[in-house]
Amino acid sequence: MSILILGLIIFLGLHSIRIVAEDWRNATRARVGLHAWRALYSVISIGSLLLIVWGYGLAREAPVVIWTPPPATRHIAALLAVIAFIFMAAAYVPRNSIKAKLHHPMTLGVKTWALAHLIANGTLHDILLFGSFLVWAVLLFRVSRKRDAALGTVYPSGSTGATVLTIVVGVIAAGVFAMWLHAPLIGVRPF
Repeated sequence: MSILILGLIIFLGLHSIRIVAEDWRNATRARVGLHAWRALYSVISIGSLLLIVWGYGLAREAPVVIWTPPPATRHIAALLAVIAFIFMAAAYVPRNSIKAKLHHPMTLGVKTWALAHLIANGTLHDILLFGSFLVWAVLLFRVSRKRDAALGTVYPSGSTGATVLTIVVGVIAAGVFAMWLHAPLIGVRPF
């Protein structure tokens, strides 16, 4: 469990710099240069993500069951996972109404993904992993919305075509991940 915790601390700590130390982040980026900052950020992100995956795998070998979710939570989690994929697609499809209205769909996608997994899993390592991501995403979303308001950020209005494309891409991505990638990558068949 300690490897999982270490990975979470590094990964979420790094991704929380904008929440707790944006001035330091901006000064450091200016001092070392954008490319060096991105390279270092990427290396630390990948390394800590590998720690999370490794630690999660180790924790699954000797799970500590906190609660046993009712079977219905799997269906709720599946629906929430599709919504999470749509939010994540909204972060990349230009000029969609989801991003225009919600402003930070990737963070909402992480929140929804974490919530889905929290309600469908009751082991300590699941609660630690998905609970940490949920708390982080809630805090990041709040800070991001405040920053947008302070800066007067205006998001371009979305078009119907881009919004439909976003939903289609999200649903297809969710289906592909659930049917063909979740089991080989995560070791669990969602269906």
